[in-house]
Amino acid sequence: MARVDVEDRRFDTPKGIRRSPSFRGSGDNDRFGRFTEWVARAMGTPGFLLGLSLFAIGWMAWNTFAPEHLRFDSIAIGFTALTLVLSLQASYAAPLILLAQNRQDDRDRVQIEQDRQRAERNLADTEYLAREVVALRLAVKDLASKEFIRSELRALLEELDKQGEEEPEHAGG
Repeated sequence: MARVDVEDRRFDTPKGIRRSPSFRGSGDNDRFGRFTEWVARAMGTPGFLLGLSLFAIGWMAWNTFAPEHLRFDSIAIGFTALTLVLSLQASYAAPLILLAQNRQDDRDRVQIEQDRQRAERNLADTEYLAREVVALRLAVKDLASKEFIRSELRALLEELDKQGEEEPEHAGG
């Protein structure tokens, strides 16, 4: 049975545009990109803010009211460990959000380019159809209408009638 390469099973990029695997290793950049977007979306929710607030309040309450031997961060030195944990979270959050934003910008750029190309095609199609409509209108003006044909036939009949009346006179004379 033939081996199917992972790149051959991707449907999110056209076959001719697929990129070779990253030179940084075997990690999937798209998977990491999806992870960064998930983190950015999660950090922008009220649930995340509520959870982070409850975590900080719980941390401070435990280290304030718990028995002395179970405390791990001192209120006397301003909850230094909590400050470090929150700083660490923020130091990772900012780049992850920026990565997610860059991915979204790339998708927007591609979408804008596709929209521009679609608009150009629509404009070209519209101009072509407009030229065809004008050509048809001009051609229809050159075509004989029913009334024109009827009037021409009447004129021919009248002319034939006149000729028919004139011929007996010439025949008898």
